[in-house]
Amino acid sequence: MIYYLILILFLLLLMIGAAAYSVMQKDLLYAVIGTGLISLVLSILFLLLQAPDVALTEAAIGVALTTIVFIITIRNTVRQEDEPTHRKKTKNNPVK
Repeated sequence: MIYYLILILFLLLLMIGAAAYSVMQKDLLYAVIGTGLISLVLSILFLLLQAPDVALTEAAIGVALTTIVFIITIRNTVRQEDEPTHRKKTKNNPVK
């Protein structure tokens, strides 16, 4: 009984740590990985709390689908620091 409570408290602390990690990250890919970890821990908690249907739904949608959609979206966008912040003055393109 006490081991069960310790396991649940450990998973809750892990989830809070992953949430803090996700919020403080500057790189979006690492933030998405952190949110995927939150969903994974939450699905384990649902399983421990004897809600297997909710755990499977959270694992399928929260961990798999949402994380994959976010990663594909991040891959298809351009990072802002990769774009030039100023344009160079050339013959054909004078800066106004």
